Amino acid sequence: MIQQKLASFPTWQRNLFILWFGVFMTGIGFSEVLPFLSLYVDTMGDFSKNQLTFYSGLAFAITFLMTAIVSPFWGKLADSRGRKLMLLRASLGMAIVFALMGLAQNIWELILLRALQGLFGGFISNANAMIATQTPKERAGYALGFLVTGVTAGQLLGPFVGGILASIVSYRVSFFITGFILLLVFVLTLTLVKEEFTPIARGASPSRKEVFSMLKYPQLTIGLFTTTFIIQTVNLSINPIVALFVRELNHHASSTTFWAGAVAAMPGIATMIAAPRFGRLGDRIGTHRMVMIGFAMAFVFMLPTGFATAVWQLLILRFMIGISDATMLPAVQTMLSKSTPREVTSRIFAYNQSFQSLGAVAGPMLGTVIASFFDYNGIFLVSAGLIVLNAILFYSRTRFLRQTDTDLD
Repeated sequence: MIQQKLASFPTWQRNLFILWFGVFMTGIGFSEVLPFLSLYVDTMGDFSKNQLTFYSGLAFAITFLMTAIVSPFWGKLADSRGRKLMLLRASLGMAIVFALMGLAQNIWELILLRALQGLFGGFISNANAMIATQTPKERAGYALGFLVTGVTAGQLLGPFVGGILASIVSYRVSFFITGFILLLVFVLTLTLVKEEFTPIARGASPSRKEVFSMLKYPQLTIGLFTTTFIIQTVNLSINPIVALFVRELNHHASSTTFWAGAVAAMPGIATMIAAPRFGRLGDRIGTHRMVMIGFAMAFVFMLPTGFATAVWQLLILRFMIGISDATMLPAVQTMLSKSTPREVTSRIFAYNQSFQSLGAVAGPMLGTVIASFFDYNGIFLVSAGLIVLNAILFYSRTRFLRQTDTDLD
């Protein structure tokens, strides 16, 4: 019944629906371990507090570091062998790795498997590349905005789902369940996703230098990579201290855990609601204009967050930060797709994934360092400064679009 219903849609729209579910589950898989990863690490040895902190941080960061390193390789392979093959490789690889995590017997086995999780990553970047290359240009903003909601919703619900699973079953069974769901993503991608792809001849895959020589606006592309990195750094800088900041604002009340979860969820909820709408708006008024609007909104709401004195203020401001994310993230993806030749789209999206992963490592590290010197409020003030820097760099890189009044079409 579902397959018959999907068959009535155009290929690009059918792929969009299936890949939305895929990136949604990938987002859950990457974020669901956050509530209990350190607790799982603690079951694997008699560690001191400092050792537990170190091993937990290493287990968390190594996935993103590995993703940043290998994404360009997978992108190159995708451009020569097809994006669907990379989607299948990523979903099946992660399904196996998650199942093995549930069997890990010591901390080094877990760290190795977390590294393999990053190695087999690339589902999200290849899903973006497939949608970008197969969607009509006039619908690209909408499609990529819709896909962003899947990633965001998965990352938003991941900690919640992981916490519930860990409390109902166990840490190990949680990994098995996630592995099974990613196996389902593999089956759906194999049977329902259709790709229109012309492979590059063996040995004809361009080098990194050749890839950038094929770009019409290489400086713009590099600028978009930088934009992605800073957006991700700013978004995740609060992660290490969100619960502690909420506890301080909540005067150590017993409801701190609930409110910390609500604060953490606000940006994701806002982005999930607003991204498709802003994607369509960007298709009409220009994606580069949407990014600048996003910078302005992000600064306006990030700066006063550093002066919040109550949890309700933090909730509202973090929700509005999510709205600003919804203007920027789909627009950056759309600009990458419009400014990149189709034969190297996967490579460019993979490079962008590398910068995003590096931001996922740099953000929490930056937040921890700033908090140790300037307290929690300092994180938001420094983040506001990074937003201004990002806006200046982006404005400089897109000056030619305003001068020619074009939007890369």
